[in-house]
Amino acid sequence: MENESQTGTLQPNKPTRKKKFIIFGPGIILAATGIGAGDLVTNTTAGSNFGIVLAWAIIIGVSLKVLVTEGVGRYTLATGKTILEGWRSLGKWTMYYFFIYVTLFGLIYGASIATACGIMMYIMFPIIPWWVWAIIHAVAGFTLMWFGRYKLFERIITTLIGIMFITIVGSALMLIPNLGELPSEALSLGIPDGSTFMIMSIIGGIGGTMALAAYSYWINEKGWNDSSFIPTMRADVITAYVVTAIFSLSLMIVSTVLLYGDEVIFEGVGGMSDFINVYGDNFGAFPQLVLNIGFWCAAFSSLLGSWNGIPYLFADFIKVMKRKNNNIRLSSRELKRTPAYRFYLAWLTFPSMLLLIIDEPLGLVLVYAALGSLFIPFVALTLLLLLNSNQLKIELRNKYYHNVLLIFVLAVFIVLGVFELL
Repeated sequence: MENESQTGTLQPNKPTRKKKFIIFGPGIILAATGIGAGDLVTNTTAGSNFGIVLAWAIIIGVSLKVLVTEGVGRYTLATGKTILEGWRSLGKWTMYYFFIYVTLFGLIYGASIATACGIMMYIMFPIIPWWVWAIIHAVAGFTLMWFGRYKLFERIITTLIGIMFITIVGSALMLIPNLGELPSEALSLGIPDGSTFMIMSIIGGIGGTMALAAYSYWINEKGWNDSSFIPTMRADVITAYVVTAIFSLSLMIVSTVLLYGDEVIFEGVGGMSDFINVYGDNFGAFPQLVLNIGFWCAAFSSLLGSWNGIPYLFADFIKVMKRKNNNIRLSSRELKRTPAYRFYLAWLTFPSMLLLIIDEPLGLVLVYAALGSLFIPFVALTLLLLLNSNQLKIELRNKYYHNVLLIFVLAVFIVLGVFELL
């Protein structure tokens, strides 16, 4: 992965085909990053309000994200270019949008995911304020990404997602027999009255947004860097979103059994502490601790994945915009050593801490929400253009069904964006 020719084409590693199909890792990071505080809140609220009748929305959401992420990975492996280079080839308008979005993302998301980590840790160890825990988690992520190597990061993420599944999926498996005690309207798939906004939230939020674009840098870190790895990448992406779907459905099952019919409303990440306390009241202190650990793993793994992946995008953006030596492509490992990567890592970590002491920075949040609701349509639109272009060999370009499905994604997420803005 480290070797480059003078023309900038990354020299592919040549493992055997057997090895190609047993090396997984980027998909686990993708799943761990995409499963964050938003999924905790959305799926828990969906279960308490509607039961498991909206499980179909989880399937649709992950299916759409599989399609988009596969497109990002296929473009990278087929051309040797990053998704930022692809966007730049479509015109400067893509760069303007990306810069505004990634700037606001770093500020708002950095504060929100650190808050989630801080609250989850505070419930277990209330020896210091939650915001101190939030700062500790942000600095821990910063330190690990500044000094740590990819293999260490991958091992930590794999460990966290393993614990997360043992705790949260284990809790759901324990409670599945209790579903039989609930009324049929909590179990029959459908579209109950008043569920439209929740459906939109599940489909739009599941699996994250920026992690889709960062996936191309993780596969490069892994050494997947030519078109022979496309089948491996597809299997990896599907695995990532199967994991995401299982996790989300588990959250929905737990909240359905625990709270369906009680008309309890949990608002934001802070509401997760109330949910964990209710769980403890029903099942005891030790099960409460187990679930709390699972929630913390979900939040912290999402923080680490974002701290690792999003700076790649910013560093590549700076390189592409400079347009110096643009025919030489840096590997992900080399991008990580650039000043731009480290600047954005600091941007995620430190300025966002100011929002922890500001009460409802409403204007910034509204701008971020408006842009965020349009990020997936932006990716879908650009993939339609890139994956049908002559940058790819004919056999690697979109098939008819790829284009139809991407147009469907574009339409669905434009509708989601309108709902978000309203």
